[in-house]
Amino acid sequence: MEKTVVYPGTFDPVTNGHLDVIKRATNMFEKVIVAVSISKDKNPMYDYKQRVEMIKKATAHIANVEVKYFDTLLVDFVKNESSNIVIRGLRAVSDFEYELQMGYTNASLYSELDTVYLMPSLKYAFISSSVVRSIIKHNGNIEHLVPKGVLDCI
Repeated sequence: MEKTVVYPGTFDPVTNGHLDVIKRATNMFEKVIVAVSISKDKNPMYDYKQRVEMIKKATAHIANVEVKYFDTLLVDFVKNESSNIVIRGLRAVSDFEYELQMGYTNASLYSELDTVYLMPSLKYAFISSSVVRSIIKHNGNIEHLVPKGVLDCI
C-alpha cells in the first residue's frame, strides 16, 4: 500500500524552507501531497491559484509530489486523499507550541491521524513566508529565499 503524506500550508509564497521539508518528506513517503489552503481569512498576498502554480514550478523536478488546494477542515482533506499522516515544519521553539496544539486538535477530529514534525535544514531555519512578503513589499532581493521557478511568479 502506498504511504501518502499531506503537507498543508498557506505557502504565501513557498520558500526554500518549505521546499527543503518537501524534499525530505519525499525520501520518507511514496507520495507527498502539498495541500495549499485557500486561507481567505489570512488575506494572502497571492491567491491560491498563484500559490499552487508556484509550488508546481518549485517541485516540477520531484516525481512523487502532487500539489492540490483545499478549503475544508484539514482532517477532511487528509481523509479524502486516503491518508492519515500530516507533515508540519518546525523552524523554532516558538512554532512548537502552536503546531502541537494543532496536531492534538486534528487528532481529536480524526483519531487515526498522525502528525510528523520536520525541521528544515539549518540554513533555511530563519526563512518564513511572512519575512519573504515583507522583503517583497520593500522591493528587496528574495532570490536566495525562494525556489528558482518561483521568482518568475512574483
